[in-house]
Amino acid sequence: MERLKRLFITGQSGFVGLAFERMRAHAVAAQGWDLVSADSSYDLLEPDSLERVLRQARPDAVIHLAGQTFIPEAFRDPVHTLDVNLKGTLNLLQALQRCGFNGTFLYVSSGDVYGKVSPELLPITEQQPVRPQNPYAVSKAAAELLCYQWSCSMPWRILVARPFNHIGVGQREDFVISSVARQLARIRLGLQEARILVGDVDVSRDFLDVEDVISAYLALLENGHNGEIYNVCSGKEYLIRDLIASMLYLSEVDAVIEQDPARLRPSDLRRVKGSNEKIEQATAWTPRIPMQQTLLNVLSDWDARVAAESEAH
Repeated sequence: MERLKRLFITGQSGFVGLAFERMRAHAVAAQGWDLVSADSSYDLLEPDSLERVLRQARPDAVIHLAGQTFIPEAFRDPVHTLDVNLKGTLNLLQALQRCGFNGTFLYVSSGDVYGKVSPELLPITEQQPVRPQNPYAVSKAAAELLCYQWSCSMPWRILVARPFNHIGVGQREDFVISSVARQLARIRLGLQEARILVGDVDVSRDFLDVEDVISAYLALLENGHNGEIYNVCSGKEYLIRDLIASMLYLSEVDAVIEQDPARLRPSDLRRVKGSNEKIEQATAWTPRIPMQQTLLNVLSDWDARVAAESEAH
C-alpha cells in the first residue's frame, strides 16, 4: 500500500479548515492524503514560527487558506489585511523554500478579485480581468501575482484557486444562509418571534457546498497545472430570495421575511455566476452535492448549535 502523502493546510480553525478536518477520514484519505496538523502555534507574520511548523510537518503539498477574510475589517484596517494576505503568503513561500519543499502549493484566492462584472459578461471565466473593489480583494489579487512570479522560477507546482461563495456546516452566522438558518432554529425553539431579518435578498450568487470546494482543491493538487488559476464555483446562479424560500419550506416554519437596514451591504454586485469549465477540463472535478442537501445540512447544523446554546444558558 502506498504511503499517504502529507498535506498541510494553513487556517485549520476557519470554516474550510474545519470542514477539511471533518472530511479527513473519508474524502481526504481516499484521495491519498494525510492531513498533518501544526504541532505548535504559528503566525504568518513571524517567519521563524512558520519554518518551525513546516520542518515538523514535512508536507508534500500545502493549501494556503489562512488570511484576513472579513471585508468590513479590510476597509477598517487595509494595512493589516495586506500584511497578512500578501506578506504572510510571501513569508510562507520563503519558509517552504528554506525547508527544501518540493511539492505542490495551492493558494486559495477569491472570486472577489473580479470585482464588478456586467451581466452580459456572465458567467465569469478566468479570462475576465481582475478589478478588485475592496482592500481584501486587492490583497488577494496581489498574492496571486506573487504566486505566479514564484511559479516561474521554482521547481515546485504553484497554483491558484478562486473560490466563489461557499456555504455549509460550521459557517459563522454573519453569512446570509447561515444567518437565516440560525434564525429559523431559534423560531422553532420559541426563542424569537416568527420574523427573519435579512439584507438585500434580490441579488444572486454562485454558491457551492464547502465539501465540493474541498474536493475541488484536492483535485487541483492532483491535476492542476503550474502557474494556472482556476475558478472554484457551481456554475449556477442562485437568487438569495429563492434560497430563503426553500429553507422556510424545508424547515416547515411560517415566518415573515423583513429587511433589516443594518444588514444591507453597499454592493454593486447584483448578479454573480462563475464558469467552472477550466477546472472541469483540467481535473474532471464537478460539483456533486445538490443545493437542497446543502440547505438541509445547514439547517440541522444550526438546530444543534442553537439547542446547545440555549441549554448552556
